[in-house]
Amino acid sequence: MKIGIIGLGLMGGSFSIEMRRLFPNSLILGNDISQINIKSAKRLELIDDVFEVNNLSGFDIVLISVPVDISLKIVNRVLDHVAEHTLVLDVGSTKLPICNEVQNHPNRQNFLAMHPISGTENSGPDASVKGLYTGITNIVCEKEKTGLKQYQLALSIFQKLEMKIIYMNPKVHDQHISYVSHLSHITSFILAKTVIEKEIDEKNIFDLAGSGFESTVRLAKSSPEMWSPIFIQNKNYIVEALSEYIDNLEVLKQMILKNENEVIINDLNNINRIKEILSGINNKRK
Repeated sequence: MKIGIIGLGLMGGSFSIEMRRLFPNSLILGNDISQINIKSAKRLELIDDVFEVNNLSGFDIVLISVPVDISLKIVNRVLDHVAEHTLVLDVGSTKLPICNEVQNHPNRQNFLAMHPISGTENSGPDASVKGLYTGITNIVCEKEKTGLKQYQLALSIFQKLEMKIIYMNPKVHDQHISYVSHLSHITSFILAKTVIEKEIDEKNIFDLAGSGFESTVRLAKSSPEMWSPIFIQNKNYIVEALSEYIDNLEVLKQMILKNENEVIINDLNNINRIKEILSGINNKRK
């Protein structure tokens, strides 16, 4: 198995670890704009050597794991040079833009759009972890536009990784993910910003912060270079989600101002149903 990975950060590096496990004799080559990342990936044995995008002879799989704005710039270049059998995957958090980008490419059948629901707030080759792709939900878009041989290869890998596959229209994917993922990251970033700005006057604020604050702002440690393009690419759905979120904040603000204790309790009890919802989701994944 000859595998190429474009983007040697958390997702790319962790994919390499999985491929090493599934295909021990595979040749894994890497490509990254950062020479530091390339050196780190070699040191960690995530890649055997480097490759150029215009030289994809004999590759079985090419994974694109770069920020979504960069993906749009290189995906057609990759498809220009693939062999007939090559499977090209991307792991971006937005799917409609990249599906639109490749829709008229003569090698469209080589491409499969997927979004593995996994990751951490860390970035770079050193953030790569074993098992990041194992047992997760993986959203696949426009499966019908991918060639049979390419999809069979992808499906065999997904099955070996024990993924739960969900098939979605890319537009529907971007709409739903704006709420359950993109809004979560925005909330974390803005909470951290609010506290950092307050810390200028209140030097002991971080001494008072407990585990609740730390867990809520964990996502604010995520890569800005990755998340800013996501916010912009999915702006229509994100703005819609933000508007609803801001409306709910305003409602709570007014409840507090009016001392509506019982109303707040009832509202929070209703919100507490999220425990049951998440518990049901986790049980289904098991």
